[in-house]
Amino acid sequence: MTNRDTVTGPAFGGSWTEKKLDILERYLDAYTTALKRQPFRLIYIDAFAGAGRIDLGGAFVSGSAERAAGIRGKAFDRLVFVERDAARCRELEGLRDRHPGRDIVIENSEANASLGNLEMPWNRWRGVLFLDPYATAVEWRTVEKIAGFKALDTWILFPTSAVARMLPRTRKPEDIDPQWGNKLTKVFGDESWTGLYRPRQSLFGYDGVERSPGIDGLLYIYKGKLAKLFGTRFLRNSRTLMNSKNSPLFEFMFCVGHPAGIDLATRIAQHILKNF
Repeated sequence: MTNRDTVTGPAFGGSWTEKKLDILERYLDAYTTALKRQPFRLIYIDAFAGAGRIDLGGAFVSGSAERAAGIRGKAFDRLVFVERDAARCRELEGLRDRHPGRDIVIENSEANASLGNLEMPWNRWRGVLFLDPYATAVEWRTVEKIAGFKALDTWILFPTSAVARMLPRTRKPEDIDPQWGNKLTKVFGDESWTGLYRPRQSLFGYDGVERSPGIDGLLYIYKGKLAKLFGTRFLRNSRTLMNSKNSPLFEFMFCVGHPAGIDLATRIAQHILKNF
């Protein structure tokens, strides 16, 4: 499954697409408002920026890049749009042309490589990172890198449905296709995903409960890794995005950048996740 902002080609998305974008936009607006009197320069990074607009069956809506560029009040000082598809990058150049004078950087690059090479004077910068991957494109090493910055509030769209489809029907991790096994190991950073079929381990040790060998179990493991990596900067509450058949497609999760912003950032994010 792919998840791409595009103004060409077949339509992709649904009501869940607009929900994730509305959540993101509301957070960006609240974030820039909250930090407008702070001395930090603000950056927004869209690691899978797409083309700026999305075709939902002939109805075009603003994508994440276009919405971020349109934030008013205290706008972001810099916007970085990373997109591996050259045609979509050309569309993003049009978006940049519509916002003259703005510091908009367009990178025709693979997201993990771009974020892996990202270096900023984080003592002077704060920002928001949006990880809306093409299927299982976000690698755990990238998440670790981001956590180490302690500067970027991060929204992660975890592709639960795509990951679940990789799992072997036999419920035996050794029966998985090697290609999918390697992919899951990159997504989770290790072979913790194989624990889906073993007794569940809580924060206090093994509880003897067999985990559901599906989406709930995958999220339990991935969220556990995020909680260990980010600590109290990880917001355990998240938003499940469903398809038209009411089946889970993605889980929208949030992590705080700098520890000093935990209370405010989690309060804002939690309110938006719950109410919009």
